[in-house]
Amino acid sequence: MADPRVEAYARLLIEHCLDVQPGWQVLIRTQPASRPLLEELVRGIAERGAYAVVRLGFNLWPVDIAWAGGAAPELIEELPEIDRFASDRMDARVTIDAPENTREWVGLDDERRKAAAKATAYFMRRTMAHEIPWVSCQYPTTALAQDAGLSLAQFTEVLYGAVLVDWPALKETMRRSADRLDAADEVRIVGPGTDLTLSLAGRKADIDGGESNMPGGEFFYAPVEDSAEGVVEFSEFPSVSDGLEVTGTRLVFRNGRVVDASAASGEEYLFANLDTDEGARRLGELGIGCNPGITRHMRNTLFDEKMAGTVHLALGQSYTHIGGQNTSGLHWDLVKDLRDGGELWCDGELVQQDGEWRL
Repeated sequence: MADPRVEAYARLLIEHCLDVQPGWQVLIRTQPASRPLLEELVRGIAERGAYAVVRLGFNLWPVDIAWAGGAAPELIEELPEIDRFASDRMDARVTIDAPENTREWVGLDDERRKAAAKATAYFMRRTMAHEIPWVSCQYPTTALAQDAGLSLAQFTEVLYGAVLVDWPALKETMRRSADRLDAADEVRIVGPGTDLTLSLAGRKADIDGGESNMPGGEFFYAPVEDSAEGVVEFSEFPSVSDGLEVTGTRLVFRNGRVVDASAASGEEYLFANLDTDEGARRLGELGIGCNPGITRHMRNTLFDEKMAGTVHLALGQSYTHIGGQNTSGLHWDLVKDLRDGGELWCDGELVQQDGEWRL
C-alpha cells in the first residue's frame, strides 16, 4: 500500500516551498530511489500548468561521479553549455537526495573534487543568491537510514516527523528568537573547547520555515567576513560531507580567517576543504537550529543543522541575499551542540543556555 504521506510531502514541496506558477520550468535533480516522491511531484507540477524538467542520475546532477573519475580536472570544473543553459534558465529548483551509497564521492581525488565543487558552484549561484525558489530535500533510502544508525522504517518516521509539521507556527517561534540576534552587533558562542565571537552588524536573519530546505527549522546569517575571532571545537558530532567524515574538528579564527585547524580523524579532508580556494577559510554562515522534531544526530547535515539547541557554522560561500560577500566553491556546514554546557551571548547578554532560550 502506498504511503499517503508521500503525496502530502510532494504537495508541501510544490505549494509551500516553491509555490509553483503556470509556465515555470522546474528543474528536478534526483536519483532513481526517489521514484514514488518524484512521480507525485511531477504530477503536481503538471497540475499547476508548469514543466517538470527531470535530471536523473546515480548521483545528483550536474556532475556525474563516474565521468568525473576519468575526466581531466580542467574539464570537470566547467559545466557544458547545455547544463549552463539549464542553470541559467530554470525558474525553480528541487533537489531530492535519495542515495544508494552516501560514500560515492570518496572515490574521487582531491583535485577532481575541487573541480566538481567549482562546476557545482555555477549551478548553485542563483540558489545562493535566492534569485529563484528552491528546495533541497530527501527521500528515505537504506543508505540514509544506515548513516543515521536506524532501520529504514525508523528513518522514514523521523523524516516525516521533521517535514510534515505546522510550518507557519514554527516560523513565528523562530521569528521571536531571530529578532534578538538581528538587534545584536556581536554574537559569542561558548562551550567545551569553544569561545568564538563574530559580528552580525548590519546583517539580518533569513528564517527557514520550510521554504528552502525540507526539513527547515533554522534561521541563519552571513557573518561579517573579517569578524570571527577565537576558537571552536566540533567535538560532539562528526562532520560529514561528500561521504567523507571528519571528527574532533578544531578551528582557530583571526580577523575572520581560519589560521589553525586540526581534527581527531579525517584531517587530510579537513585541510583539502580549507584549501579549496581563498574564501574557504572564512565563514559564510551562522545558523541556529530550531526544529523540535529532530532530536538526535543522524550523520546527515540536512537534518543535523536543524536540530533544536545546536548552531552550525559554514565555511565558504555565503548567502548574498542576506548581505554575505564571501565567495567560494565550498559551503561546508559543521554542527555544534549547545545542549550540554553551551551558551549563546548577544552583546554581552546571555540569550541561550544549554540549548534553551532565555528571552
